[in-house]
Amino acid sequence: MHQVLSNKRTIFLLVVPGFLFFLFMVCIPIAMSVYYGMTDWRGIGAYQMVGFDNFINILTHDKVFWRSLWNAVLLVIATVALQHPIAILFAILLTHMGKWEKLFRVLFFIPAVISIVVTSKLWSAIYHPNFGLLNKVLESIGLASWKQEWLGNPDIAIWSLIITIMWQGFGYALLLYYAGLQGIPEDLYEAAKLDGANHVQLYMKIIIPLLAPMMRVAIILAVITCLKQMETVFLMTNGGPGESTQFLGNYVYKAAFSSSLYGYGNAISVLFVIFCLILTVIMNKFLKKDVGEF
Repeated sequence: MHQVLSNKRTIFLLVVPGFLFFLFMVCIPIAMSVYYGMTDWRGIGAYQMVGFDNFINILTHDKVFWRSLWNAVLLVIATVALQHPIAILFAILLTHMGKWEKLFRVLFFIPAVISIVVTSKLWSAIYHPNFGLLNKVLESIGLASWKQEWLGNPDIAIWSLIITIMWQGFGYALLLYYAGLQGIPEDLYEAAKLDGANHVQLYMKIIIPLLAPMMRVAIILAVITCLKQMETVFLMTNGGPGESTQFLGNYVYKAAFSSSLYGYGNAISVLFVIFCLILTVIMNKFLKKDVGEF
C-alpha cells in the first residue's frame, strides 16, 4: 500500500476522477449560475448582461427572498430545539423497551421511508379545513373553536408545514441517536451506578456528553435538510398562501421555471449557496468541540 501511495502517477490517477467529477458537477454549474445570474435571460432567446442588478434587487427589494430565508431559519430552529431533544428522549426510551425495542424502532422509522409525495398528501388531507382529521378530532373533543384552515391561514400555514417536515425527518434523527447510544460501553453505565449516580445524573453528566459527536453529525444533516426543502413545500402549499410558506428551493424553481425569470432564479441560487457557506462556517465554529474516545 505504501508503494502504491508513494507513486505519483498512481496518486494522480486516483485523484483525477474525483476532481473532474467535482469540477463538472459542482464548480462549473456554480460558475454558470453566477454568469446567468448577471443576465436578464428568460430561459430562451437572446439576453443581455445586467451586471449585479439581479443580486442588488434580491437583497434590497425582494421580500419573498427574505421570507423564504426566514422560513428556512425557522425550520432549522424548530428542528434543533424540538425535534432533536425529543429524538434523544425516545432513543433513550428505546434502549429500555426490552422485547418491544425492535417493533417501536421500526414504527418510529416508518415516516422516513415513506415517499415524500405520500406523506405530503397525507398531511394535506389531515389539515383539510372541512374533511381533515385534525379538525374532526378537535370538534369531537369539544374544541371546535380551535378549528383552522391549517394550510390556508398565512399565520398558521408555516407552522403546519414545519410540523410535517419534522415528522418526516424524525426517524433519521432517532436512528442516529439510537446508534450513538448503542456505541457507549456498558462499563460506563455500571461505573456510574457504582459511584452513586442516579438516572438523571447518569444521562446528563455522562451519556449526553458522550453523544456530542453524534449530535454534531445529526445537527449538520438536519440543517442541510432544512435548507434544501423543496418537495414537501411544493406538494403541500407551493409557497402559499401569499408566499407565507415559501422556501428558497421552491422559490428558485418558481422564479426560473414558472415565471421564466431564468437569470433572476440563478441569482437567487447563488445567494442561497453563499448563505449556506456562511452558515457552514458558523456551525463548524460552534460545533467543532468534540469529546475524547471511550
